[in-house]
Amino acid sequence: MSKTGTVPGLAPYPLGPGFDEMYAGPGEVRRHYEHAHRIFSAMGPEALKRKQRAMQRRMLEEGITFTLYGSDGAARERPLERTIPFDMIPRIIPGEEWRDLERGILQRMEALNRFVHDVYHEQRIVKDGLVPRRMILSNRYFRPEMAGFRVPGNTYIAASGIDLIRHSDGRYYVLEDNLRTPSGFSYLFKGRTLMNQLFPKLCFESAIRDVDASLNRFLSALRSLAPSRNPDPLIVLLTPGSYNSAYYEHAFLAQQMGIRLVEGRDLVADNHKIYLRTMRGMQQVDIIYRRLDDEYLDPLTFRPDSMLGVPGLMNAYRAGNVALANAPGTGVADDKAMYTYVPDMIRYYLGEEPLLRNVPTYVLSRPEEREFVLERLHEMVVKETSLSGGYGMLIGSESTPEERELFRGNILREPERYIAQPIMALSTAPVLAGSGAAPRHIDLRAFALAGANGQTHVIPGGLTRVAMHEGSLVVNSSQGGGVKDTWVVDEPGLPSIEKE
Repeated sequence: MSKTGTVPGLAPYPLGPGFDEMYAGPGEVRRHYEHAHRIFSAMGPEALKRKQRAMQRRMLEEGITFTLYGSDGAARERPLERTIPFDMIPRIIPGEEWRDLERGILQRMEALNRFVHDVYHEQRIVKDGLVPRRMILSNRYFRPEMAGFRVPGNTYIAASGIDLIRHSDGRYYVLEDNLRTPSGFSYLFKGRTLMNQLFPKLCFESAIRDVDASLNRFLSALRSLAPSRNPDPLIVLLTPGSYNSAYYEHAFLAQQMGIRLVEGRDLVADNHKIYLRTMRGMQQVDIIYRRLDDEYLDPLTFRPDSMLGVPGLMNAYRAGNVALANAPGTGVADDKAMYTYVPDMIRYYLGEEPLLRNVPTYVLSRPEEREFVLERLHEMVVKETSLSGGYGMLIGSESTPEERELFRGNILREPERYIAQPIMALSTAPVLAGSGAAPRHIDLRAFALAGANGQTHVIPGGLTRVAMHEGSLVVNSSQGGGVKDTWVVDEPGLPSIEKE
């Protein structure tokens, strides 16, 4: 660490009591931030504002948008479309620290994939008493239709987003696992492109781990799941359509990976196979990377009123003629109550101690834990187990007495729908605000990509999400949060850790 004086571009900077990613103390810049700190400080406030305006202009020109919905996640009468707030000061992670995170993520993903396989086959973990059977059978994401089915490449979770926070003790904790249709890939890749364009000298001099190659790893992971021996499998990205909040991401990933972007109406099932309607006739589809929730995939198997999926898709899937990534039913493992068992899963399936810690979590269907939480609602974050995106959540310290009473009543009526966690002091990082920089709370969504036979790749750095409002702990883009480019700055000659 180095001590620096007052600098024009990033000062004044009011440090809080928690862990700050850039500053170890007043004027004390962490070593891995020194070069970026010098560059941003030398620019001055006006130059930084010009760069920020240029960044927002480019995002508008390229259509990098996100759709906002109502407070409960339901569509507004007129959904609001806006550019996601992008802060130019990067979040920097030293290579040694990232390698520890990478190992922990790989360990966690292997255990979770084994768990999902076990749930739909032998259920050994249930028979041995580690996970209650009722937690699986009552889980809204459990799909009995997947029982006994062997998925292509034995890979249930091809793409995952693991949310991590750094607490005031400097340690990382896993906040939750996103295993169904995780989002945020596009902001990671486009953020790096925009930073390279606006700060080419800084990016070149900083020896940042590359992320562009991860798009090829993503494509390779999907290709490896092809159930046929076709050397050039046809891959499509199945989107709910242009009104979906993450439609920009769907279009971006399809374009970047060279795969077809399709809606359910573009596909047809025939003789237990899936075909794409094209100008040259029907083409058989080998792999579907779906950004559509389970219940909408096939009206013949799940919701009969779904107009978004493909009738007969699950029959083709069960016949082994098409691969789905992620596999239906993976949500049984990312339910927020099931999260509490992940450390036990790691010990059970891998015979190892978890490398990443869970945030302490209370399952409110347990009477003693429910009573403990209800007495301390003002100190807790309460979440609905099946919702994501910041919906269905109470942050006790930011809530009104009326809001806490509403949640108290909901918990008492349906305790199995909720978990609670103590309010964690998320680390802060500087964002451009006013005439200088200000600390804002952040988390990290790390993305892991898995192909057939356990080949797994963790995208270097992942996506840093930012609570753009002072003091706020809510980083979700659906709730007004922003993002930062995340740099892994490695020492020469030190390889990444990947499972091959």
